[in-house]
Amino acid sequence: MLVWMLRQVMAERGIWKGSELARLLQEKAGYNLTPASISALLTKSPRQMKAETLDALCTALDCTPNDLWHYTPPQKMKGA
Repeated sequence: MLVWMLRQVMAERGIWKGSELARLLQEKAGYNLTPASISALLTKSPRQMKAETLDALCTALDCTPNDLWHYTPPQKMKGA
């Protein structure tokens, strides 16, 4: 199971608002996302993501994709 950790990564960096994230994306990565796209990233786990968006998030937040996603392997059923 993948858990989207964007809010936690932002909080660790003192970023609390989508508008702050938008500013960082523009300033550090030269990348623009609409307010609606940023809101979607903040409220739910993305089902798909462009590589350039992931790259811009990592650049803006100085992190890696592994910081943005937490993977928990599925539980094996007993007796299987």
